[in-house]
Order: sequence, then C-alpha cells, then structure tokens
Amino acid sequence: MFLSVFELYKIGIGPSSSHTMGPMSAAVRFLHEIQKGDWPRPAGAEVKRLSASLHGSLAYTGVGHGTDRAVILGLAGHEPDRVDPDAIEGVLSLIKANRSVSPPGHPSYDFDPDSDLVMDRENPLPGHANGMTFNAHDSDGRMLLRRIYYSIGGGFVVSEDELEKAKAATAKTKPSDVPYPFRSADEMLKMAKKSGLSIAAMKRANEEVGRSREQLDAELDAVWEAMDGCIERGLRGEGILPGGLKIKRRARQVHDKLEADWQSNKPNPMLANDWLAAYAMAVNEENAAGGRVVTAPTNGAAGVVPAVMKYMTRFHELTRPEDIRNFLLTSAAIGGLIKHNASISGAEVGCQGEVGSAAAMAAAGLAEVLGGTPEQVENAAEIALEHHLGMTCDPVAGLVQVPCIERNALAAVKAVTAASLALKGDGTHFVPLDACVETMRQTGLDMSHKYKETSLGGLAVNVPEC
Repeated sequence: MFLSVFELYKIGIGPSSSHTMGPMSAAVRFLHEIQKGDWPRPAGAEVKRLSASLHGSLAYTGVGHGTDRAVILGLAGHEPDRVDPDAIEGVLSLIKANRSVSPPGHPSYDFDPDSDLVMDRENPLPGHANGMTFNAHDSDGRMLLRRIYYSIGGGFVVSEDELEKAKAATAKTKPSDVPYPFRSADEMLKMAKKSGLSIAAMKRANEEVGRSREQLDAELDAVWEAMDGCIERGLRGEGILPGGLKIKRRARQVHDKLEADWQSNKPNPMLANDWLAAYAMAVNEENAAGGRVVTAPTNGAAGVVPAVMKYMTRFHELTRPEDIRNFLLTSAAIGGLIKHNASISGAEVGCQGEVGSAAAMAAAGLAEVLGGTPEQVENAAEIALEHHLGMTCDPVAGLVQVPCIERNALAAVKAVTAASLALKGDGTHFVPLDACVETMRQTGLDMSHKYKETSLGGLAVNVPEC
C-alpha cells in the first residue's frame, strides 16, 4: 500500500476538501471525459449543454460548503490548486449572467446554474455519501454522456468504476512497488525494526521511487510554505465570515493579545495552548472564507497539522528544513494508514475521520521530530486518535465554522499532549493503532447519517442559525 504525502497534503481552496475541492476536480474530470473519453459518440452529435446533480451529503450541505460554486467553477475549467480565490466571484457572476461555461480548449456549453445544477436530497447514490452526477446533452436535449463521481474525502475523487474496483480490493492485493509497502501500523513497526529506519526515512524511501530527493524536498517545502502562508493570512484577517451565521474572525484578536503578553513577559501557564489555538483558528477561518489552504488530511481539519508545526518551530525551535520535512513525511504515513484502513471523510465516518485523523497525524509528526522511536510515534498517533473516537460531524447551517474552527484548536492541543505522553513512555501501550483505526471504521458504520456531514442532527439542529 502506498499513498503519497502529496495525496494527503493538497494545496487548494476552502471551505471543504470533500465538498469543494473534490466536486471541482470531478467537474474538470468530466470535461476531460467529454473531450478525450472512450464513449459512444453518435454521428453528427455534439455536446451543447451540461447539467449536474448532487446527492447525499453534497446535497444536504452543498450550499454551505460551496459545492454549487465549486461545480460551476470546475465546469468552467478551474482547478482547486490553480483557481484564484480573489477572482471567483467575478467568474461566477459572468457564468450566471451568460448561462454558459467556456472551459479552455472546449467550445462554449450552455449551463444555467439555476436549472442545470440540482441538489437531489431524495436519491442518494449507492457508492458513497458524497455522490454527484454529470451529464452532457446535445442541442435537442438528448443525453450523450453521463458519469458518476464520488468525493471520498481529502479532495480525493473516484469514478463509479474506480470505486467498485477499490471495494473489490482486499488485504491480499499485491503491495505497491515501493521498498516499504506497509499496509498497517503493525507492518510499519516491523519494517522499521528490521530496517533500522525511522518512519520518516521509510516514507522518504517510498516517495523517492517516483521522484528525486531534490524534487521531493522542494515539494515538501512548498506544502509547508502554503500552510505557513495560510496561518499568516489568517492571523491578519478580520471581519465576519461568509455564510449568514455572522461568525466573527477571532484568530487575529487572540494573536495580538498573545504578542502583547509575550512582549510584556507576563506569566501565562496556558501560553503554548493559546498559541496552538490561534494558529489552528487562523487556518480554519481562512478555510471558512474560501481562501487558499492545504488539506491535512481534509479542509475541515486543515488547521491541526499546521498549528502543531508552527508550535514546533516557535517553542522547540525545530526550524531546519529536515525537521519540517520529517514531520510531513511521518504524519502522511499515519494519515495514509487511516485512509487505507478506515476513512478520512466526515460524510463517511463523522468528524473522528477528519479532526481525529489530523490529530493522530500531527501527534506522530511531532513525536518523530522530537526524537521518538517508531513505537513512540505509533503510540502518539494512537493516543490522539483514540480520544476523538465517536466524534460527530454536525456543522451548523452546513458551514465549516461551528463547531469546526474551535474543534481544530482543541485537536491541536490534544495532538501535542499525545506526543508528550508517548515520549514519556517507551512505546509500549495497551491499544494498538490498528485497533483504534478499525474501531473508528466500525463506529462510522454504526453512526447515524444525521451525524455525518448532513446537518440533520447534533449542533446543527439544536443551535439557532441566527
């Protein structure tokens, strides 16, 4: 099993990896399918109009998560890592006025967002809670092409066929062509013991199968640069977050108060926790505003890993490039195991799969760079994940704001605590990480759909939206 660090850490835009980045990427895939796909093309028929429908969680919380906007942008040829957040409003206004999209390399297609994009809450698709259908029609309205895609968390998108193939795969699937193809934490620890390598070193060896060391380092540095830039923008941001809840940005206020206390040398026993909260909130406020963020492993949980990394550079002074890179490599190794054996999708297993996974990844990364053994790193991840088990995903008004922003702040604190506890032991512990991951998977299966990013239960129905 091999999942690249850059599949977990994707540079994109907010407010959601599964509900914004994924649908945008799916729409771009559909455009490619129209142009390059192997499908029956009736003689003389040409695609003149596009339509789409969103199902399951995408239909219930799509507007709050910006899914409708993402699909429109995707059908216009915009991709999550390249679209300019500041230009989005102008692009959307033009499409709505013209009732058409003109993606690069394609003819103009008729597309009226008011009638050609449907939020279908009545007919969930069978493969995953985040399902969407795209259709291409000729000038007479006849359907020429129909494709179903699923956004399975963290910006990952699969077609209907790809999802079926993935479900058919078993633990006996042939390992990936990498030197350390661990598919579980147990395999990871055995390979580390046999090789004498750290988890970061094994992950690096796997990554370097497909890219040079220099390329890998440059791409890892770019991920951290994007994360750090998001923190800095969030710490400068002011005003009210979009969406109608009238939630005020708070990261800058917290940051300015902390800076003042820091300069005055006032004693503050909560100092590290407060900084962690400020950093995490800064990221998730940027995400809620639709700014540039990095999935870690999702947008809804994007603040945890960057906050712990920023804390690491400030309080432990671990600022060398190799410290940053080893953190990202180790955390991605843990995130890959969780995604492979359970899920990182809030629509599939609740917020335990998003914020819980992020906390486990951050705890592992911090334990690694603070000198932890592979056993201590695995222990740190397990502690962090265990204490998020059962967490629901119940965003008020379908927005990635309440309780999501503060939830990232608390998860960052938990991650640091988990790493600290693990490093004070010898790596021996009662609950293996694999058991914890499997528990999360089972809990997600048992969890009512009301608590899996549909805004039909929990805080979403018990807190007034005004």
